Amino acid sequence: MTVPSAAPAQPEDPRKPRHIAIVMDGNGRWAQRRGRPRTFGHRAGAKAVRLCVRGCLEHGIHALTLFAFSSENWKRPQEEVGTLMKLFLRSLDREVDELHEHGVRLRFIGERGLLAAPIQQRMHAAERRTAGNRALNLTIAISYGGRWDIAQAARQLALAAVEGRIQPAAIDEAALAAHMQLADLPAPDLFIRTGGDHRISNFLLWQLAYTELWFTDTLWPDFDAAELARALADYAARERRYGLTGEQVERPRKGASA
Repeated sequence: MTVPSAAPAQPEDPRKPRHIAIVMDGNGRWAQRRGRPRTFGHRAGAKAVRLCVRGCLEHGIHALTLFAFSSENWKRPQEEVGTLMKLFLRSLDREVDELHEHGVRLRFIGERGLLAAPIQQRMHAAERRTAGNRALNLTIAISYGGRWDIAQAARQLALAAVEGRIQPAAIDEAALAAHMQLADLPAPDLFIRTGGDHRISNFLLWQLAYTELWFTDTLWPDFDAAELARALADYAARERRYGLTGEQVERPRKGASA
């Protein structure tokens, strides 16, 4: 059995995250405070997505993963779910050209089988068109849940064991991680949640094991370049120890600069 390393690989510049994951919360409350329906807030939130993508490109962030629609969101009122799906479909049609022009690779994670066929087709087309881009890896989590992610990875390994392609004793953390969503990307360095709640809400449960968490009361439609800069500045001031002591982390840094 492979023994996992004590600490994940460090970013080239430890003060800047390679991968940011965001729970975009607060669209509904933003609209309600303005006396508008919740769907109005979701439309405003789409503008914040564009600003966030632009900010990540400007800061040289390698990957951005956005939690757009969770497994639990299917339980929301049918009218709101329907509006969200229509908005998502329109956004795909409208934004892919610009993302492609800016070198953004677009991908989706989640239970695609629960989505309508036209949405699945647009998602596949967008992924195929932007597959060669390298400026930013933009992943949209839709119909996604962290527990589902872990379960589907375990299911793949169980099937491989039943078929004799892997021995049960060989199933370790590394094997499971290889079957998780986002397996080809570095784990998120920075998690951001807007809207004031302090929880991760079943988002990337496996991948966030060593991620730095940053919460803000700002509602997602109001999230802008200044707010992103504040999150990045807070991250840059943190010491990531991965279970080590502060002295153990500081010693390699001094040796590298000598």
